[in-house]
Amino acid sequence: MNDIPSEPLHDEASSDDRRTWVHPAGALARDGWQVVVDSSIAGWRHTALRVGEPGDTGLGLPAADLERLIVPLHGSFTVGVDAPDDDAPATERFELAGRPSVFSGPTDTLFLPPGAAARITGRGRVAVAEAPSTTRRPVRHLPVEAAPVELRGRGRASRQVHDLGTPAVLDADRLIVCEVLTPAGNWSSYPPHKHDEHRPGVESRLEEIYYFEVEPETGGDGRTGTDPFALFSASSSPQVHIEIDERVRTGDVVLLPGGYHGPAAAAPGYDLYYLNVMAGPGDRVWQITDEPGHAWVRQTWDDEELDPRLPFGAADRRSADDAKEHTP
Repeated sequence: MNDIPSEPLHDEASSDDRRTWVHPAGALARDGWQVVVDSSIAGWRHTALRVGEPGDTGLGLPAADLERLIVPLHGSFTVGVDAPDDDAPATERFELAGRPSVFSGPTDTLFLPPGAAARITGRGRVAVAEAPSTTRRPVRHLPVEAAPVELRGRGRASRQVHDLGTPAVLDADRLIVCEVLTPAGNWSSYPPHKHDEHRPGVESRLEEIYYFEVEPETGGDGRTGTDPFALFSASSSPQVHIEIDERVRTGDVVLLPGGYHGPAAAAPGYDLYYLNVMAGPGDRVWQITDEPGHAWVRQTWDDEELDPRLPFGAADRRSADDAKEHTP
């Protein structure tokens, strides 16, 4: 995995970066899925994503040279898996407990190795993160307890990170998956950073997908007729040209071929969630370089407090634990 191709991670973006890399909800719908990101997008090679609502009829994942992580966004799901291992049952079923909302804390997940086919059924919305691979590993159900909850940043840069499929949690070949929750009015993916250059021990080359969901602020008064949104920015690096400054809403997708990305800013009144899918041609490691003009921001965090609204889902988890304690 140490041989890094000499060609650039991506071809130069078109002059219309919004059309190339920003995809509003529904723009990538295909074959019953609400979102399909794959190699059919020009220049996109290392990552893929599907998002959909399976229902009772279900959504299928054909066998392919892809490793996959199934992530319930909201709802619970049954996954029937035909694994490539001849010793495995013809179809093995896995129950994903899921969660009521992406703002209810982390979730259990299911890892599928290359060559495995699956069918997902259940009510709610589910994401499937993918990366090309031919390295076989066993199917693995990761319980919710296996997903570390990190509280990063301080002050208005406070946010919550769930390591669903990072190297510390999941044994995979290429795929790196995490999710970030940002309280209303806060900034995440900040300071802006990049990972588009192979510099061992300093920076890794990783393509990245952002899938967004935005909701009225937790604990708000339930206003109707709202239009929840956040702001997302990306800018050029010496390796990749990209210029993005966009409103994003639930179901929107931004593809990051490289460049400095961030901030993702949650508008006041609206909480922000995004799922990150990363992979690249080199080692499976997340190493970043901050944008030089903004790297100093990290030094200010020592003098600031963590946002007291974090962690998301703490009350939900306490309620679930209390229920378990009082169950005969």
